[in-house]
Amino acid sequence: MDELIRELYGRPEPAPHAQTRVWRRITLRRRRRRLSWPAIVPATAAALALFLLMPREQPVDTGREILLTAAGSAASATSRGTYWHVKKVYDGVRETDLWVTRQGGAWTAEQGRVTRVTGRSPFSMAGRDLSFDQIQALPSDPGELRERVAAMLPAGSRGLLADALGGLLWTKPSPPGVRAAAYRALADLPEVRYLGTATDDRGRDGEAFSFALPTGVRRTLIIDPATSQVLSSEDGTRSELVLTAGWTDEGPL
Repeated sequence: MDELIRELYGRPEPAPHAQTRVWRRITLRRRRRRLSWPAIVPATAAALALFLLMPREQPVDTGREILLTAAGSAASATSRGTYWHVKKVYDGVRETDLWVTRQGGAWTAEQGRVTRVTGRSPFSMAGRDLSFDQIQALPSDPGELRERVAAMLPAGSRGLLADALGGLLWTKPSPPGVRAAAYRALADLPEVRYLGTATDDRGRDGEAFSFALPTGVRRTLIIDPATSQVLSSEDGTRSELVLTAGWTDEGPL
């Protein structure tokens, strides 16, 4: 059929500018294909930039995580030794020592002078004596410990709960499980505030937490979560720098 048409009418000439129009269409299609990926790249880059600029999700409660880390350290600590020994510096000038045996014997020292403790327990909670055996019998479950400590406090002294739990961390020979439970209980108390990293008067780095006391002031503890040790305590009127708090075989004599 094509040959017959060519014999009758000759070879048809293309319409004016047809070749140019066809070439433009082909070129345009090629440009679109070449531009497809470059067009995607800026959009992808913009989306990536937006993603990077979006605020990262932060831990729900950094302070709580730090206290739980300290609890893990406390749980793995040892309690071997003959004497529970606490060495502190009050207000930066007065250095004191306390040694207590598992049988209840106790000695204090100040400025190198050792004195036997008689007549009462060297430990107390909210002004009430607390024996070594009572401390050892405290529960290692955070909820049970919180309830037990709350029941030991005077009526209407809700504000002392955080302070009483905090005292189990360093002023008393609490078993590892009890110290860990105290940290976990403090982590769940809404009144305990995390203040950030801090340095004590000896230049030791730690994490600072505070809670209100019934007097209206706040007590601030600096702790080392890696060792679970309390480094210092300050309540606006008195500061206590903790140099040692743990079990040892070296006694006062």
